[in-house]
Parts: sequence; C-alpha cells; structure tokens
Amino acid sequence: MVRYEIKKVFSKKGGKTAILALLLLLAVTCFFATDVVYVNEKGIEETGYAAVSKLRHEINEWEGYLDEDKLRQAIEENIRIEQTPEAQSKDWHMNNIAYSWKQGFSRIRDLLNYSFASGFREYDYYRADSLKPEDAPRFYENRIRLLKEWLEKDETKYMFSEAEKAYLIKQYEELETPFYYDYMEGFVNLLEYSPTIIMITVLIIGYVVAGIFANEFIYKADPVFFSSYYGRNKAVAAKIKAGFNIYTIIYWIILLLYSTIVLMYLGTDGWNSPIQADMSGWKCFYNIKMWQAYLLTVSGGYVGGLFMCFLAMYVSARTRSSVLAVMAPFVLIFIPSFISNIDSPVINKILGLLPDRLLQVNEQLKYFDLYQLGGHVTGAVPILFIVYGTAALLLVPAMYIAYRKKQ
Repeated sequence: MVRYEIKKVFSKKGGKTAILALLLLLAVTCFFATDVVYVNEKGIEETGYAAVSKLRHEINEWEGYLDEDKLRQAIEENIRIEQTPEAQSKDWHMNNIAYSWKQGFSRIRDLLNYSFASGFREYDYYRADSLKPEDAPRFYENRIRLLKEWLEKDETKYMFSEAEKAYLIKQYEELETPFYYDYMEGFVNLLEYSPTIIMITVLIIGYVVAGIFANEFIYKADPVFFSSYYGRNKAVAAKIKAGFNIYTIIYWIILLLYSTIVLMYLGTDGWNSPIQADMSGWKCFYNIKMWQAYLLTVSGGYVGGLFMCFLAMYVSARTRSSVLAVMAPFVLIFIPSFISNIDSPVINKILGLLPDRLLQVNEQLKYFDLYQLGGHVTGAVPILFIVYGTAALLLVPAMYIAYRKKQ
C-alpha cells in the first residue's frame, strides 16, 4: 500500500516536475556555495578549482594555534602591507594587489576587527590597521570584556534576566582557547548556504506530499476509498507512511548530494575548528565545532521540515484541499521574516521558538535567544528540537484520526 501511494504521487506530472525543479535548484545552490575567489599577485581575481587550491595554500602558510605569537605576527604583517605603495594607492587595482598579500591571514584580520571593536555590536573593517603588536595579548579577553560591557548597558536591561546574563558570560569564559587557525572555506560555505537548500527542499516536498490525502476527493475517488475493507485503517496509515518516506528519502538524498559536492570541491579542512574561529560565529555562545554546527543544521532542518510536511498533510486531511496544505509551509517560513521587523523583547522571544528557525540552525546559533526554565537557562536550539520533534510525532495520530473519520 505504501509503495502504491508513493507511486501515485510521482505518477503525476506535478510530482515529477517538482523533483526536477529541486535538482535544478540544488545545482544552482552548489554553484554559489562553491564560488571561491582568489586574488593573484597581479591583483586579478581568479575562480574555479585552481583558485580554491591557491587560496588553501595561502591560508595553510598561517596554519597553527592562534596564540599570542601568531596574532602578533599577523598584526606585524598587516602593518607592513599597509605601509606599501600598493596599499596606500588610490587605484583599486593596486589595492587588490595589496589585498592579495593578506589572503592567508584575512580571517585573522576579521577576528581582530571584532575583538578590538569599540563596542560589542560595532564593527569597523579598518580597525585591524590601527593595531600594534603589543595589543595581541588582549585578543581573547576582549571578547569577554565587550560582552560584559554590553550587558551592563541600559539597552539590555529588558532583554536578559540576571541569570541569563550570567549564563552568557559563563559560556564565553568556557570557550577553549587558543583557536586553531586553518583553511575552512568548505565548512564556512557549507553552513552559509545550507538554509537555502534546506528551505527549498522542505517547500518542494511540502508541495509533493500536500495532495496525498486531498487527491481522493479531487478525483472523486473517496467513496471507493472509504468503502473498501482497509479504507479507514491500513490505507490511511499507508498514506502517512508514504508521506514520511517521501520526505525522509528525498531530504537526506538532497542534503547528502549538497554536502558531498561542496566538501569535495572546497575540502573538509577546518572541520574541527570552533565556529568562533570564523567572523560569522565570533559572538556565538554555543561552544561547538564546525562539524557539530553542520550536524545540528541538517538535523534541525530534518526535524523542522518533517513537522511542516506533516502539518501540510494534516491540513490536507482536514480540509480536503491541497492548495491550503501547500500554503502551510510557506506561511511558517516567510511570515516570521515580516514580524521580525518589530523591535520588541517579547516578539523576539516568540520568534526564537518558531519552526522556521529549525530550517536555519546555523543562523540561530548566532542569536542570543535565551529561555529560563525554573533555575536553568538554555539557548533556543535544544528547545526547538524538543518542541517540534514532539509536535511532528503528535501530528501522526492527528492525521490518522482526522482522515479516517471523513465522510
């Protein structure tokens, strides 16, 4: 029965077209995710696999623990380059030549800009240019200092409780240092574009499974379906299993293809580096490695997507409409982006627990969404997994009961 339900889904032109569209969008996403630019000694940008190899070579020249000596070396090299005629020229091409000399330690330079910023929420691209070698010892302590200063300001008075502030400081202090500096473009790009492919996959599969229940009514086959011997029990269960199998198989195939293509092209180096070693994760309070962040991202996408697809199927079972069912994932993914424009601590708390956050866990890791349960403070990520994992399970009997009672 399950095999028959799956066959019905993909025997239609819409199902086949959706899968072809998904594969095309996967190819487009992989193209952007593997796009790496290397600037050669002539100031000319290069792309392609050769550019990836050259950039890896440049960065590997600086590989090692990002300790005081390495930081001092980076600052000294940055000072030397900034004093060259190429760096001080008004000609953008000459500036590109100067930039080519910085590519090996450009990520270190970005981290210096954050560490020595004038405030926790400030960023100045040229801040590293004003540093001196003797500033190096303050690199890691600045991260904690800026956080403490920000938490003492009036703007955070209603954002966090005292327990939540203490939790953030504790997480910052427990981060293992010094970081290990390594080439990590593969995992950085993998994480950056993962929400794109996850949301595309969920939306398209949501469209595919939306008609599993509604199609019996659309094709006027419901009298035959419900009057059959197994129509109100095994046949209903088969539809639910078919939806689960379609989602699970397609989701993991697409994510496996995406991960394999990006990592084979850009490399798996830097998999064990902390996410704070890249500027996008510098302020993150979750003390995890790059591979752990990606594992959370794809797992979160699966749980969140499963909930949305089951919700679409539930709406289909209740309303007999595939159109309304298809709309459910769209609403859950895109409506929060409009609400987020409202600057309110209460709204932010609510937004932090909406299911769309599970489809972009790598971004959620950067947010300071904290929740206090009793005397325990935790981030939103573990709560999201529990809430929507449970909700997805509860939708199974809800679908079954709703559809088998149809007349």
